[in-house]
Amino acid sequence: LRTTLSFLSPKDLYTAPDSCRGRCEEPYNEEDECHCNAECERYHNCCEDYYTRCQAEGFSSSWDAITDEDLLRISEQLYKADHNKARPTDIAINPQYQASPDETGDREDRSPQPLYKYVNEELFSKPTYASFIKLLDNYQRATGREEEVTAEELREQDNFLKEVMKTELMKKLFAFLHKKNRYDSEQEFVADLKEMWFGLYSRGNGEQDSSGFEHVFSGRARTGGTGGAGQRRAGGLTPGSRLCLGEVKKGKVSGFHNWIRFYLLEKQGIVNYFSHNFDGPWDTYPEVLGLQFSWDGFYKEVGSAFIGSSPEFEFGLYTLCFIARPGRACHLSLGGYSLSIQTYTWTKSTYGNGKNYIATAYVISP
Repeated sequence: LRTTLSFLSPKDLYTAPDSCRGRCEEPYNEEDECHCNAECERYHNCCEDYYTRCQAEGFSSSWDAITDEDLLRISEQLYKADHNKARPTDIAINPQYQASPDETGDREDRSPQPLYKYVNEELFSKPTYASFIKLLDNYQRATGREEEVTAEELREQDNFLKEVMKTELMKKLFAFLHKKNRYDSEQEFVADLKEMWFGLYSRGNGEQDSSGFEHVFSGRARTGGTGGAGQRRAGGLTPGSRLCLGEVKKGKVSGFHNWIRFYLLEKQGIVNYFSHNFDGPWDTYPEVLGLQFSWDGFYKEVGSAFIGSSPEFEFGLYTLCFIARPGRACHLSLGGYSLSIQTYTWTKSTYGNGKNYIATAYVISP
């Protein structure tokens, strides 16, 4: 890969779906809002900044673009670098009933037994797991309530980032993004991770009540009235989007895509597993499961999640896709099998010089 000597302004760190920033010569994809290769001139579907950004000397030169092939290659590298993932003997799950598409919304418990038969909790003593678990009790479940971040919680965030950055997986991710001219130093990368994942924004009525980390890994439940929630946009997300997005109707769970969080709550009897609608093709961990469940009475219709992955694996893949393909399907390869991740940006507020927080990230299951 070619070394790039130019420096970026903070707003240039992300690939925007309606811009050619970091996308010059990117292959055609029908999901894209506009396009950034030579063919777009012929078909009159170039992004507005195509002519200003797609120059050999600019940030968006072809060696800076994160191509589909790059994503397949780096995701396989991250998959192989997940040394802290669960071994086959560490977890035993009992998926039981597989729900059809017509059955996922009926709220019927078709699986009398818990999802997790066994988890080797020695996993949780590993530094990245232990620091991750400490973060899970830092958040209020309901939207619309101001989060009070203590000094101890800020230290826990810093400790989690410190531990994940010690791993080969996150070092490989940084090296990839550095070569693609997204970050100049590891320090800059870590500082941005803290803002994009832990920075607070409002999903309610102005209260700083949510963050990308809370939404994706911890989950939320909206306990108030619907108030037309189904008709409103959530930070730029369109009405009718999947239930794992930011704003949800009364009685349904928002976010909550992490297997460790699910296991700990199921063990306490707070989560009740109903069924699954998708079981991935992997014969080892990490695996992917699409599942239905209730959380203390609140329902999740489709909650896709990795099973048996390390915290840094999920954190790293979601970060990669948020930077490379925000607002679009991000197509990856894990162990020779295809997988796609969807991320969305929170557009109602920004940090730094116009950078976006993570609104949500999840595995796309059929």
